Amino acid sequence: MNKQKIIAGIDVGSSKITTIIGSTGEEEEVKIIGVASVPSRGMRKGQIVDIEEATSGVIDSVEGAERMAGYNLNRVLVSVGGPHLASQNSTGVVAVAEPEGEITPEDVTRVTEAARAISLPSSREIIHVIPRFFTVDGQPGIKDPVGMSGIRLEVETHIITGSTTAIRNLSKCVSEIGATVECLVASGLAAAESTLTETEKELGVVLVDIGGGVTNIVIFVEGAPFYTSVLPIGAKNVTNDLAIGLRVSLETAEKIKLALSAKKKESSSLTEEKEEEINLAELGIVGETKTFSRKTLVEGIIKPRLNEIFTMVDLEVKKSGAAGLTPAGVVICGGGAQTVGIVPVAKRSLGMPVRIGFPQKISGLIDDVQTPDFAVAIGLLLYGAKSDLKPATAFSLGEIGKKLPKIPVKGIAGKAWELLKSFLP
Repeated sequence: MNKQKIIAGIDVGSSKITTIIGSTGEEEEVKIIGVASVPSRGMRKGQIVDIEEATSGVIDSVEGAERMAGYNLNRVLVSVGGPHLASQNSTGVVAVAEPEGEITPEDVTRVTEAARAISLPSSREIIHVIPRFFTVDGQPGIKDPVGMSGIRLEVETHIITGSTTAIRNLSKCVSEIGATVECLVASGLAAAESTLTETEKELGVVLVDIGGGVTNIVIFVEGAPFYTSVLPIGAKNVTNDLAIGLRVSLETAEKIKLALSAKKKESSSLTEEKEEEINLAELGIVGETKTFSRKTLVEGIIKPRLNEIFTMVDLEVKKSGAAGLTPAGVVICGGGAQTVGIVPVAKRSLGMPVRIGFPQKISGLIDDVQTPDFAVAIGLLLYGAKSDLKPATAFSLGEIGKKLPKIPVKGIAGKAWELLKSFLP
């Protein structure tokens, strides 16, 4: 039986910072054992603008998840987002080391390294190099060439790059909690890991992850990422529009947006009149007695902003060259996926089938996290479970106390040792 592996992921987003801890066994599923989410501080459009505030938010989130799971973490996967992310496809070619023998994993590593040799400014660095498919002696479309015979090996890779400064700030922010960043994962790839099916990836699909400040777009063609982009617009823009249009505070606008989304989910038998009118006092907003028409809010304020977002998504799909290559349609996730009326707007703007993406392949404490806004956090765990990463070491001070040898010590060293032991549980 495989030893249980502990994996931890931190999704540092524009609206919330989520830490999620899971364990993997022999099954494909990841069992959630700890989760905590706190409002983001020091973040704007997916990037850190105040490192002290951001670090404080990460610490609060990690401590909450550690308490729930009963583990202290020292290695984590972290999501990286923001408009600084960009992608390109690159090809690598090598001669097989043993032409008379078989293609080995070392050959695959060499050809992937060859594909990394792209021209980048000093302010940018590579985050991911993902092999899309291999070509052996002119035969394309091979998923795994190891064990095959051949002389010339080529690979088509999808490379995601990011701003060195933004990545260093994020790594520093997380390292302040005493944890090592095991791996940085682009937010869009993490969301795809938890919401897309293998069939959708093979057919061709557009993933749209609408966060608070940014929208991640990842286009899959023939089972592998083909294009990645980040738009500097998100669900907070809808809240801002409501606040300006209704002349209310941002907090009130957020409550109205959430209330409209909740009403959409309810299959209530309310009369037309009751559905048409929204009273702020009934939503628990203190000091507000205004009443608004539901149609005005949805048709006049929310839908125009959603139309703008999906028009931008459509332009990105056309720019990528993947138009017509995505018959599986569009999968929307992220907190913005729960906005009222989003599916019909997306269908009309993009002309493709649309569904809301919910995280899959998880068990354990899933009641609160099986929603589109936890797609990236859960995707980090699934990415870690699939990759050959070291498990996040989980330990407690009590275990250290038991494992340390009982060495006879004297003098100052002995007193220091006794003092340390007094603090151990």
